[in-house]
Amino acid sequence: MNVWFTADCHFGHNNIITYCNRPFDGVDEMNSVLIRNWNERVKPEDTVFHVGDFCFKNTPGGKDGEGQAITAVAWEKQLNGKIIFIQGNHDKNNSCKTPIQNLVIAMGGKRIQLVHNTEHIVTSNYDLYFTGHIHGEWKTKEVKVQFGIAKCINVGVDVWKYKPVSLNEILRLQISK
Repeated sequence: MNVWFTADCHFGHNNIITYCNRPFDGVDEMNSVLIRNWNERVKPEDTVFHVGDFCFKNTPGGKDGEGQAITAVAWEKQLNGKIIFIQGNHDKNNSCKTPIQNLVIAMGGKRIQLVHNTEHIVTSNYDLYFTGHIHGEWKTKEVKVQFGIAKCINVGVDVWKYKPVSLNEILRLQISK
């Protein structure tokens, strides 16, 4: 079994292509590439920590381009692995319904907090922080928090070639200041 990390898939969200300059001709192509890339890496017995903004579900009559009327469960059924969802800012209304706002894990000799938005980090008690939310703004960054510096890794698809990333790939990075 392998463990993977990702964030900000935004399945079904047409406008994210423009917002984040994603290299897709439309939402159907984006969804297909994200699913294919995920399933090429992740095996059925693997675990994936999705650190927020899994999909963007629109409601009938909703704003054009702001998501398809497809539930998180429908997307999840197309993906390999057991997914553990950490809530992102778009996960309150998309049927993901995870109650997990942040999570601490111990892996690779590191204590790691998974939290979608770096603005929600309040302490520097952990070795690393795996985040999303900022899309392609940065891959690694030291973030000043109330009680020190948090070494953050953006696990979002926009900086990892639209694929989940392994812990070994993450640990090879140098943290930017």
